[in-house]
Formats: sequence, C-alpha cells, structure tokens
Amino acid sequence: MAKKRQRHSAEFKAKVALAALRGDKTVNELAGQFGVHPTMIHAWKKQLLDGTSE
Repeated sequence: MAKKRQRHSAEFKAKVALAALRGDKTVNELAGQFGVHPTMIHAWKKQLLDGTSE
C-alpha cells in the first residue's frame, strides 16, 4: 500500500526551520523528532532565510 503524501502547515514548517537554525540538534535528530525527511528541513530552512513562502 502506498504511503499518503503529507501536507504540513506553514506554522509547522517555520517551527522546524527555526529549530534547525538554533543549532541545538542536528538536522537528522530533528527529522526523527518531527517525522520528516532531512531534505525537507533544509528546504524549509532555506525558504525561511530567503523570506519566501509556499
């Protein structure tokens, strides 16, 4: 059975991206904590720094 695609709110993305920017945990640790792929965290962090939204 195929896994359904997850849709995350802007608030969730910002929360995860800010946690990544703080640097308290590695991206891999955050990915495990929030249940997302590390690549997504990097993308959300870049969006936050660039000031772009979804």
